Amino acid sequence: QVQLVESGGGLVQPGGSLRLPCAASGRAFSSYRIGWFRPAPGKAREFVPHINSGGSFTYYADSVEGRFTISRDNAKNTGYLQMNSLKPEDTAVYYCAAVIARKVVRSANDYDYWGQGTQVTVSS
Repeated sequence: QVQLVESGGGLVQPGGSLRLPCAASGRAFSSYRIGWFRPAPGKAREFVPHINSGGSFTYYADSVEGRFTISRDNAKNTGYLQMNSLKPEDTAVYYCAAVIARKVVRSANDYDYWGQGTQVTVSS
């Protein structure tokens, strides 16, 4: 079992950047794949990016490809979401989630553990 806590959210102007840490406690963080999600119209939670357990493979939603970067530091039990070139439509509560799996997991329903979320607001 793993517990997740997101932080780093806040108010940023369009075009700005934020970095969201996802701190994990519990056992074997390095065994888990990490995903980030945000609410979206018509969806409970929209997939944003995903990283495998070792950090060697990443996968992004088209809406954030080239602007967001997911990473992790298993020695620090922490995942990260670096968000650049932020747009007003990126405004949302961002959640990190964890799952043990053999391939990319894009559905929120398939993740086992969730953080409480951190609010990101992009506005001038």
